[in-house]
Order: sequence, then structure tokens, then C-alpha cells
Amino acid sequence: MRIGELAAAVGITTRTVRHYHHQGLLPEPERLGNGYRDYTLRHAVVLARIRRLTELGLGLAEVRDVLAEDAGKDLVEVLTELDQDLARQEAALRERRVRLRALLDDDEHALPPEGPVSPQLAALFRDMAPLADSPMAVKDREVLALIETAADPERRKELLAAITSAFASPDALADAQHAYALLDSLVDAAPDDPRVPEAARTLAALIPPTLLPATDIDPEHSFLRAFYADFAPAQAEAIRQAIGIVRERRP
Repeated sequence: MRIGELAAAVGITTRTVRHYHHQGLLPEPERLGNGYRDYTLRHAVVLARIRRLTELGLGLAEVRDVLAEDAGKDLVEVLTELDQDLARQEAALRERRVRLRALLDDDEHALPPEGPVSPQLAALFRDMAPLADSPMAVKDREVLALIETAADPERRKELLAAITSAFASPDALADAQHAYALLDSLVDAAPDDPRVPEAARTLAALIPPTLLPATDIDPEHSFLRAFYADFAPAQAEAIRQAIGIVRERRP
């Protein structure tokens, strides 16, 4: 059989046959005088078995174990492990669907644009709704969502508590509105603009010390450079100075 005939007989593509050759799953057949591969029924049998195993969800490395004569695992063991893995995936999918359903069924609270986020952060974003017209407030929400996603569970809990506490005071919203307005006004300013120190001090008063990492980050760290590059130069300088002020007052 030619490769096209073999692929058609098993119900796969010739590209897949070549891939299995490359992966060492399907032995190379003898070649005819014209250089074409000459497949036999044995190749079709092996190929059909590979297809059945992959359709069950086995990876190619696992298929190789099953096919190898000296495999360390027999088929029953491999399929048992696969079944256990699928059970874990099924449980994870059920949990994800429960979370999705809770978000979709929450008629009282609309999903924030940055969502999905935790209920605690979503509640904070609702409190920040009056600041929605500020471009800096929008960026702030995006950064908060990023921090929540990237932090480990314990650190995430600490951060959310610190941020929520910072917005708990009666004047917090007005103070935040003033800070964002100052930062927004710096969008076209130079880093040495005289308004930068005031914006830095105002912003520093709003940042909980626990929001910053316990140890200083190298200013040349790629993430930190990308963070500052997302702001206008004067805004970045104000944020840099604000972080310095917060670090100085941290115990």
C-alpha cells in the first residue's frame, strides 16, 4: 500500500502517518525501487491501534509505552491512570462551571470589564465606579486584577485585605479621585514637571505599605520596566516617587 492508501484505510491523514513515523510509533516500511514506501497490513493494524489509543485520550508517549514490547506499564495500568486523570479533569470542570454559573446568575452585580475577578475585588471595583471616567483609575483596576491573578493564594488574601481597608474610610473615594486627577493631568507633562511631587505624595497616602513586596525589586527587572513603560513619563515618575515614599514609611 502507498501512504495515501494506508491513511484512507485507517481514516487519518497522510500527515498524521508521517508524524507517527517521526515520533517512532510506526515502523518504517520497506521502500520500492522507485523510492515509495510499501506499507503492509501489519502497518495498518498498528496504525489503527494508535488511533484507538489516542482517541481514548492517551498522549503519544503513553501510546509508545503501550506499543513497546518491553513497556514498563501494561495497557490496563495505562488506561487506569488515564481514567483517574480524566476523573480529576471532570471534577475541575464541574468546579469551574459552578463558578461560571455563580457569575452569570448574579443579577445584582454586573461583571466588571476586567472580570472575572474574585468577589472581593469585584466589590472594590463597584466602590470605585465613580472613578470610571479617569484613565488612570482604569489602569489601576487592570493592575489590581493582574496582581490578584499572579499572586499566590496567601499573598492574594493579604493584598485584597490591604486594598479593601484602604478604601474603607469615608474620605478614601474623594482622596482617590484627587490622586487620579493629578496623575491624569500629567499625561503630556515632562518627568521634571513641578506637579509630579504633589501627585506622588497624594498617591503615596493611598497605597497601603503591605501592597508592596517585602523586598525591593531591581529597577531593571523586566516586569518593572514594562510596568512603568505603560504610563506617560511624568506619570511613571510620580508612581516611582510614590512607591519610594511608601517604602520609607514601611516598618
